[in-house]
Amino acid sequence: MTGTEIGGLRPTSGQLALAQAIVSGGGRAPDRDNTGITHVPASVYIDPEHWRAEKAALFDRMPQVIVPSALLPGANMAVPHDHTGRPLLITRDADGTAHVFLNVCRHRGTRLMEGGDAQCTRRLVCPYHAWTYRLDGRLLALPRPETFPGLDKSDHGLIELPSCEAGGLIWFAPEQSEPGADFSDARILGEDFSAFGMDDLFLYRRKTHHVTGNWKLIMDAFLESYHVTRLHANTIGPFFKDGVTAGDMIGPHARSAVGRLEDMENADLTDMAAMRRVITFAYQLLPATIIIPSPDYVNVMVLMPSAHNRTAVEDFMLIPEKPASDKARDHWERSWNLLDGGVFASEDFRAAELGQQGLETGAVPHLTLGSLETGILRFHETVQQALRSNA
Repeated sequence: MTGTEIGGLRPTSGQLALAQAIVSGGGRAPDRDNTGITHVPASVYIDPEHWRAEKAALFDRMPQVIVPSALLPGANMAVPHDHTGRPLLITRDADGTAHVFLNVCRHRGTRLMEGGDAQCTRRLVCPYHAWTYRLDGRLLALPRPETFPGLDKSDHGLIELPSCEAGGLIWFAPEQSEPGADFSDARILGEDFSAFGMDDLFLYRRKTHHVTGNWKLIMDAFLESYHVTRLHANTIGPFFKDGVTAGDMIGPHARSAVGRLEDMENADLTDMAAMRRVITFAYQLLPATIIIPSPDYVNVMVLMPSAHNRTAVEDFMLIPEKPASDKARDHWERSWNLLDGGVFASEDFRAAELGQQGLETGAVPHLTLGSLETGILRFHETVQQALRSNA
């Protein structure tokens, strides 16, 4: 999936194929066109035991996105991260390489950094006994070293988890015991995200939402176009054509595209900027990350469930460059408020909470899906396959 042209921002061949499918008639994934009505059992959203199986098979094992690269835009930066259920520390060392460590001093297990904001620093110093680490994890120094005779500093570096940076996203694998974690899908997807320019974007805003709903109910909203002109009738719905969509898969990850109201017939689809004016892509990365590139910015949403009915969603808004004027800041603030506060929080996340409330009653034994919702079925089949593999 290489760019179709050299120079500038050009779509990958996969992106171009979906765009052309929409322009030529708005087809859906060909293996699902004639599926008809399908169903997903309600139990997968409301059964705590099912959630625990998902946690073990997906969130405790699979390579997954943790943050966009823009959270650590320069060398010598670090940020604590706790929403995955384990204390993590993401760093960018002096050479610009990103790392994911356990946020734990190797001396007595003390947490190294507190808070949740990215910080500029060249060293990580334990607040308890001042053991000091480089941002690449190596133990640099410790007070009174003579009191630790025979200690080899090279054996006491921070515990690093496998990670990969590609296309403006930092991925990690949660199990330290899997140094050979497979990030091949991350690198393939990275080509798509680089085509959107995500490697060089600026982080404008970041916010964590706490949703009282199952994580898959949130994912479902970004796996179908049936709701767009209805749920979002007062926000973004009027910008889109109803049900004009196409989709495919990259490994277990879904990629979809929806047609906007602008004239698509005369658009130069080989130019990414022109394509984004007429088509909006959405990526649903297993286990639980959503990427939405709007015409001039990108939202990255990382879902981190803590129970069958509780999910933290961290929303990052990435823009081309740091705002240089009040006019620019006003523009991006309006965009942030429209998507994060209006579309996502007040509509998509609220719909997930209302769905959780309804399903918990037991009144609906299964969800009924139409032909515009086949992405949901495909996603649930992928989750079930992961569960079977872990059984």
